[in-house]
Amino acid sequence: MKQIRKIIKIDEQLCDGCGLCVPDCAEGSLEIIDGKAKLVADKLCDGLGACLGSCPTGALKIIEREADEFDEEAVEEFLAEKKKVESAPQPQMDCGCASSHIQTFKPQTPCATANQPTHLPSGKTDDSLLSHWPIQIRLIPPRAPFLQGADILVAADCTAVSVPGFQEKYLGGKVVMMGCPKFDDAQSYVDRFVEIIDSCNLKSITILIMEVPCCSAMNAIIKRALDRASKPVPVQQITISTRGQELERVRW
Repeated sequence: MKQIRKIIKIDEQLCDGCGLCVPDCAEGSLEIIDGKAKLVADKLCDGLGACLGSCPTGALKIIEREADEFDEEAVEEFLAEKKKVESAPQPQMDCGCASSHIQTFKPQTPCATANQPTHLPSGKTDDSLLSHWPIQIRLIPPRAPFLQGADILVAADCTAVSVPGFQEKYLGGKVVMMGCPKFDDAQSYVDRFVEIIDSCNLKSITILIMEVPCCSAMNAIIKRALDRASKPVPVQQITISTRGQELERVRW
């Protein structure tokens, strides 16, 4: 039933698609679609404005207009279905090429770990420091063996292309998890990292992001996960310029 009530409004000209608002919406009514925040359905928005404070551009505001009545049962059904979809096994290609098959490329014994290089030899560029597969956040099972006791590098996708010598500078000795905080599902990332932090006894988390505003959403994702997780983990955040230069390091 339609009624005049408070509801979120998104100014698409101001919205840069950073996704910081998405994790703050407990009802899951906000999603990043085609690079912009969108209201999934009027009935899923309670109009309380919990997402307002996280928007860096002021694109969000609460207005009064005619809208479907807020439906708590619809919210529960929507979140349950969303969780079901996110937890479903990833489909495999007919050719048998499974992008989600877990693989560990290097021995994990203490002796082997101590002897593997953390920097590429001078002039040599054909030795990869990647120690596992898959590398995409949404494809890595939260309890993957290579996550146990690991130092993880949570890297925004663009960093690997922007930074000359990405592996040599940032990957040595770390388990990399890559994703795009602008176009991927931020809430599913939060949920995944909560499970990883609680079950894998991580040594540390390094966040590698670009200087562009939308990339800072990765920081918000990790912060929300740490707030919900039962174990503390030291975090270092590194910001990279669009020319691939390191701009700053911040420890939490």
